[in-house]
Amino acid sequence: MENNDTIKGGEFLIKETNAQSVFIPEEFDEEQQMIGDMCLDFVEKEVLPNIERIETLEEGYTASILRKAGDLGLLGITIPEDLGGFGKNFVTGMLATEKLGGSYSFAVSLSAHTGIGTLPILYYGTEEQKQKYIPKLATGEWAASYCLTEPGSGSDANSGKTKAVLSDDGKHYSITGQKMWITNAGFAEIFTVFAKIDDDEDLTAFIIEKDFGGVTINAEEKKMGIKGSSTCQVFFNNCKVPVENLLGERQGGFKIALNILNIGRIKLAGAAVGASKRIIDESVKYANEREQFGRPISKYGAIRHKMAEQAIKTYACNSAIYRCSQNIEDAINTLVDGGMDKEKATLEGIRQFAAEAAILKVHGSESLDYVVDEGVQIFGGMGYSAEAPMERAYRDARINRIFEGTNEINRMLIVDSLLKKAMKGELDLMGPAQAVAQELMSVPDIGAGSDDVFEQAHEQVKKFKKAVLMVAGSAAQKLMMELAKEQEILMNVSDMIIELYVAESVLLRVEKLTNSEKNVEISEQIDIMNVYLYDVADKLNKFGKDALNSFAEGDELRMMLMGLKRFTKQNPFNVKEARRRVAAHLIEEGKYCY
Repeated sequence: MENNDTIKGGEFLIKETNAQSVFIPEEFDEEQQMIGDMCLDFVEKEVLPNIERIETLEEGYTASILRKAGDLGLLGITIPEDLGGFGKNFVTGMLATEKLGGSYSFAVSLSAHTGIGTLPILYYGTEEQKQKYIPKLATGEWAASYCLTEPGSGSDANSGKTKAVLSDDGKHYSITGQKMWITNAGFAEIFTVFAKIDDDEDLTAFIIEKDFGGVTINAEEKKMGIKGSSTCQVFFNNCKVPVENLLGERQGGFKIALNILNIGRIKLAGAAVGASKRIIDESVKYANEREQFGRPISKYGAIRHKMAEQAIKTYACNSAIYRCSQNIEDAINTLVDGGMDKEKATLEGIRQFAAEAAILKVHGSESLDYVVDEGVQIFGGMGYSAEAPMERAYRDARINRIFEGTNEINRMLIVDSLLKKAMKGELDLMGPAQAVAQELMSVPDIGAGSDDVFEQAHEQVKKFKKAVLMVAGSAAQKLMMELAKEQEILMNVSDMIIELYVAESVLLRVEKLTNSEKNVEISEQIDIMNVYLYDVADKLNKFGKDALNSFAEGDELRMMLMGLKRFTKQNPFNVKEARRRVAAHLIEEGKYCY
């Protein structure tokens, strides 16, 4: 496997990444930290004290809070300055997303407005469209919504039935159709709407103003969670849209939808980390205050295990998010330096890391689900009460595994995206996979091994990559075109890829932190890394076995199972004591402190 400082999308599978080349959250500069603090301060002062008013959908209230966020510039962190934003980079935008992620259902309203509501116009709009809409969206004067899903088209978005017909004079399109699960629909002024012109095969996108007429908003949906987020059906009945409001190219809507969802996926992971940190804060605080059998429940090993595991999953996901965000930022800058305009470069930079965005979406949403579930458990009976914060957090978290493409769709997308890169020659997967297959035939090298914790960890991650390449490569070779139909095997391979990427990200963050000039005690971060790698080894073994047993047999199967065992072997390690040390730091600080 090569060692290279610049890693392209998907190359984490076949190359070693230098720890010095990744960005870690400890490196935020003073300005970024100020923006992060401003976001947290906004949540503490404007959102949390008014959460009941938001949750009951008090008319006009969420829109008014969005405008307050706009006044502070929080809706335009990455919007160019000439369009009324701060013009900050992708990493800074991710930091803002994370810090605002702990605002329960308001985070959904805000991210829908700044993400899928605003970005299609920013990235695909004409100069006139951008000048007309973006400044008002950046200030919150206008709220934005995104209309893709229909009653008959969810994951299969391109099968939408909404129609657009050009008028005889060629001046406007008449749009008719029904959209559902539309976030912010109850108060939005601007809708990005996907429809098919005549008998087109693919969707086209349009910018529709509510005042165009022919737009009807149904009553608010009653939902399990995110109750403070406006969700309605939207009906378009001969809505007349000027031809200049066609967004992007005719039949280019599906491409817009896919590219905007790539951004939404990594942003969702960032918001999930922000929510996780808030829930850990609440969990630790409650565990320190709640006494049973004459002592705080934070003194008990079972509770400490839960809190440590909450922190470990969150720390791991956080590490991967900023690693990927900086990779995207670097790709954008390279493209801009090569002469591409900023909007196109941003879309292309994110497209290159579509697999990583899907990895993070799945990992972030499922980590948050774990964190809130254990948060309820730590609170015990109070966790089930609507009087305490856990009940709301538990319900709110569940949507994240459905939003921005279900986690099942995203798992399949990860493998599909990497295989497509390989077929286009952008990523050499088969060469390294064949090298691993050859290695299985040879006598394993049983060296003495290093005593250095990071050398050991790198050696372990290298073997994890071999495990993934062996299973994925043999599945692709054996099943060929049939692989797409074998969703269970795709899920197994995808889960291996997800855990590998996040495990390596934790290692790189802790290694870089160790080598940085920041004089901080990081023994618990090393514990976090070691526990995560220890657990991943078993997960990879299980996912790999399930996949191999599904398509291989005989001597070939036995040989690959032996290889899998070799690649996921681990040294004895006392995870109980490591988790206790992590939990002790949380308890001492009274909050998430990593």
